[in-house]
Amino acid sequence: MGAPVPARMGVIDTRRRIAEIRAMSCSQPYRLHASIMYQLTLTSRLQERRLDDGLRALGLTRIAWCILLAVRNEGIAQPSDIAEFIGVDRTACSRALRQMEGQGWIARRNGEPDRRTTCVEATPAGIALLEAATPVAEENSRHFLEKLDPGEDADLGRILARLREGEDKGLGQF
Repeated sequence: MGAPVPARMGVIDTRRRIAEIRAMSCSQPYRLHASIMYQLTLTSRLQERRLDDGLRALGLTRIAWCILLAVRNEGIAQPSDIAEFIGVDRTACSRALRQMEGQGWIARRNGEPDRRTTCVEATPAGIALLEAATPVAEENSRHFLEKLDPGEDADLGRILARLREGEDKGLGQF
């Protein structure tokens, strides 16, 4: 007889995995609002929306804010390194860099000694924007972290780091 069709094996494997998951789950229905991961998602979205609103008032997007942080505060100059640092794909980073260059917030130049590379630097306008946006981000963090008891912010940071362990770092989009 012939070998099984690989696509068919995938279907069988998937069905087997679903059966295993069902066997492991309890008889209780899944409750969305009781799920800790759903709560994590809601909290993340609230924090992001609040930060986005504050940055938007300054004419900034979150990705532009993160790029300015990477370039100015972290000293990251290569576009691919910036993309990796902020967790976006290189295409999204390149698009944002083009827009930021058009706004006069960053400048790109050929690297030295390898002129095939590109180096990104913040312009005086970009630095001023970063300085104006920093209090917005700090206040956003304070808004949420003040709700925690002393020491819980460090606990939360450790817990979130553990949840990310072994996961793919690249978020793909921001």
